[in-house]
Amino acid sequence: MARPGNRRPYSDDDLSLTLSPKKARQTRRDAKRLSTAQPKSSGALDRLQEFFNSAAAGRAEAAVRPGRRGWAGRGTGRVNYIETPVEYQGTTVQVCGLWPFIAGSGSPVVGAPLGRHLTTGSVVCADPISWFLANLIGNPSAFVIGRPGLGKSSLVRHILAILEGWGIVPMVLSDTKPDYADLMAAMDGQVIRLGRGVGALNVLDLGPLMGQLEQIPDEEHRRQALEEMRGRRLTQVIGLVALVNNRPLESFERSILSEALRILDERSERTPVIGDVTDLVRGREPRLAALAIDRDDVNRYHERVQSLVDGLTALGPNGPFGDMFARETTEHIEVGRPMVFDVSTIDEADHQMHAAVQTVCWNYGSAVVSADKHLAEAGLKEQRHYFLVMDELWRMLRASDVMVYFLDSLTRLNRQRGIGQVMITHTMNDLELSSEHLSKIASGFVERSGMVFLGGLADAEMGNLKKVFAMSQTETTMISDWSAESAVNPETGRSAAPPGRGNFLLKLGKKPGIPFTVVLTPTELEVNNTNRAWQQAQARAEGTAARGLDPVDEYDAVDA
Repeated sequence: MARPGNRRPYSDDDLSLTLSPKKARQTRRDAKRLSTAQPKSSGALDRLQEFFNSAAAGRAEAAVRPGRRGWAGRGTGRVNYIETPVEYQGTTVQVCGLWPFIAGSGSPVVGAPLGRHLTTGSVVCADPISWFLANLIGNPSAFVIGRPGLGKSSLVRHILAILEGWGIVPMVLSDTKPDYADLMAAMDGQVIRLGRGVGALNVLDLGPLMGQLEQIPDEEHRRQALEEMRGRRLTQVIGLVALVNNRPLESFERSILSEALRILDERSERTPVIGDVTDLVRGREPRLAALAIDRDDVNRYHERVQSLVDGLTALGPNGPFGDMFARETTEHIEVGRPMVFDVSTIDEADHQMHAAVQTVCWNYGSAVVSADKHLAEAGLKEQRHYFLVMDELWRMLRASDVMVYFLDSLTRLNRQRGIGQVMITHTMNDLELSSEHLSKIASGFVERSGMVFLGGLADAEMGNLKKVFAMSQTETTMISDWSAESAVNPETGRSAAPPGRGNFLLKLGKKPGIPFTVVLTPTELEVNNTNRAWQQAQARAEGTAARGLDPVDEYDAVDA
């Protein structure tokens, strides 16, 4: 072993490396004094000499074996940095013999086990509801951002599967691909399919629990519950009319819609449909004419409500949505059962249709859950916890600017009722709308979320994430690296999985993030294939390669 700063081995004269300089000088004086006072060897001198000999032998032995940093000297492979050893965690029973010489994990072991920490290898546990109940976050909500194909839906499906096992009811309120239908079917859940000619959902239907809400014994609670349901319905109709008209409604138009729905509730014994509202507005009901301030002029009334009637007509059976929203609901939600709205039959390019379907599904599902909460608070039903999934948020925001107001009010209502939710989109650029004011509202969805999962994003796609979450350079670089495209193997002609697939950074405000990779069980992998539409083409390509045929030759053979 070499002496620091010197290349030669230690020698007997290097007492200063074993003793302090002062102590070394004192030891030499004592040795000289003993030697002068007792010419013959004494026991003390023999012991001192034995100590020196033992120290010299130890240094000589150390010189021929490597230290903790390796061999000393140039070109011997000595390392300047020692890697941190792998950390493990276990129960008190498993590691009781090691206590207290162990280190805890970097995140609380609370919630659904998501995967492995990318730095320490420890298990990362988190979900909005468990962390909210443990007072780790302020509201039971989450936001997931990441490029397509990097595992956003797989992460959410993993959380849903675990929460459902813990008694929390998952509800996917809009599945556009579909990504969640197989999971819900595997959990014996309800799959409600909507689309042109497939199924219908009445925009004025508030769910199967409205009749039970009227049985709440406390009058004040009953009135509050019913008014909340009617408010949700009004918000939905206003949002849909604004969507098809592509403009916010005037204040008097909102008042007319509110009064029209109130009149139908008083007069109709069945659940009304959108056509009933259209007929009521067209018929110049006196209570509506007063709100329109038509001054007893029929022509002025129709002029005032013409745009509103156009929007209501577009929601009817002759409008662009067909009868999807204009007739009675074909299948109601079974309360307390996992469910998903499968809207995958709708054309991908029809953004307005997607936005309208998402609006109705989200509002309908939220209304059913809120009604169930009211009944539980009144002691009429068992208390349940729900977790709502709002995927493909960008579709709704891209269809019309007015949708951001509807979505903002909807999420605030969910938070007030204590309903857990997760919203999913691709990049922060999806939240950049036509004006700074609207973009600020959309960005608030991320800022107000209890926890945010960040997948692979390019630098230009991060928006204000760095400022809002005080992201370090290491975190920013990590997320950028995850967004890299997968490389193609020149020998097989296939590309490997993207480097960032399954990797996420969990952020809570400005606290340091928790990087982890999602780990799925073999059972989950069976319901996590989102590329089923390409399976037949892949099977054919694999068969071609197995037969040793060139794809061009096989094409010519088939054509012949």
